[in-house]
Amino acid sequence: MALTRRRRAQVWRGVQYAIAVVIVVVVALTADWGQVRRSFFDLEVAAKLFPDVIVVALRNTVVFTALGFALALALGMLLALMRLSSVRVYRWVAGAYVEFFRGLPALLVVVAIGFGIPLAFPGTRLDRTLSITLALGIVGSAYISETIRAGIQSVPRGQVEAARSLGMSPTRAMISIVVPQALRTVLPPLTNELISLTKDSSLAFLLGTTLDQYELAQFGRAALNQVRSMTPLLLVGLCYLVITIPLSFLARRLERRYGSAGMPKGAEV
Repeated sequence: MALTRRRRAQVWRGVQYAIAVVIVVVVALTADWGQVRRSFFDLEVAAKLFPDVIVVALRNTVVFTALGFALALALGMLLALMRLSSVRVYRWVAGAYVEFFRGLPALLVVVAIGFGIPLAFPGTRLDRTLSITLALGIVGSAYISETIRAGIQSVPRGQVEAARSLGMSPTRAMISIVVPQALRTVLPPLTNELISLTKDSSLAFLLGTTLDQYELAQFGRAALNQVRSMTPLLLVGLCYLVITIPLSFLARRLERRYGSAGMPKGAEV
């Protein structure tokens, strides 16, 4: 007797569940749980990492991310307006900037800012915080500008026409009417970009630093060199989740509230 499509889907789902259960059972029976505990859940090693993992590493990660995102948001707004400008040169400059920095890995941008600028301008020395802020801001702005541009273009043209009929100039209408509505629409994808910048802040280790400037990834890497345990990396990972999970929850709440599914990183209109 031939199975219906719905029945076949149910059978296949049951097979998937059975495979998952078998994998879990095999892992549970074959793993050396004592070694797993010593390697990943060593409480003595974890205790030695406090409070520095919070007051130094986590704090620096939050600071780098916040500064980078603030710069990226400001540059992104400027680039979005330039790409929508009626002046062709502005559109070309903004388009070239976006395509160039979207195509480069963040790692290369960090290295270029941290080491390239001092080489190109002898005598110039950038503070590490300034270097990572510039790098994150430049990389993030290329994506944020496209998100904001899409949000601005999603505002009904009738809103602008109504503002102009009330005597507003094009600039005043853009600032007072269009941009506020666009920002409300793009809040979810902007939150996702903030999460991405949080993870990109780990590239600060490329610039070298002192202990009091460690961010989470570099702190975990340094601790890993001192102990024969993966516990530091697990702890650092949990600290990243302390930042990213609430942001992910916020993004989902904003999506439900404003009816926006968000736009993927790099999406264009």
